[in-house]
Amino acid sequence: MSKVSVLFVCLGNICRSPTAHAVFRKMVQDNGLQDVIDIDSAGTAAYHVGKHPDTRSMETARNRGIEMLDLRARKVDFGDFYVYDYILAMDEENYHNLLDIALPEHKDKIQMFLDYTSEFEESEVPDPYYGGAQGFEHVFDLVDSASQGLLDHIKKTHLV
Repeated sequence: MSKVSVLFVCLGNICRSPTAHAVFRKMVQDNGLQDVIDIDSAGTAAYHVGKHPDTRSMETARNRGIEMLDLRARKVDFGDFYVYDYILAMDEENYHNLLDIALPEHKDKIQMFLDYTSEFEESEVPDPYYGGAQGFEHVFDLVDSASQGLLDHIKKTHLV
């Protein structure tokens, strides 16, 4: 069985995409699939390269039993399009940014992350950076739901 690789992408890689990275990683570990699913996150901008996730993201995750202190922000690299099977954008702007830099043969890997949940009406994970704690809680709820949908999809299509 070949490995499946997933890359979560937002703008700066300090709020939404590292939250998705950490939540999905925990689900993968809880299902004993860490040896068959690779996970990473990145941003389309280099504002925070090398930095920890936002403290509010880490606190929200920690309150729900998930650690993300080991994650560091990085910018999407051209090589990512060769490496990852799923490149999941948190919002339309980053979706289009990814499409702009991908070669034609890689564009089908780029998807909207919330396409993997029908629990919420939103199509985008909103950026909580300039808001309060409730925004981070909502992001976590969206990410948790879409992560479960993504894991179910991967199990059905790749791990049968």
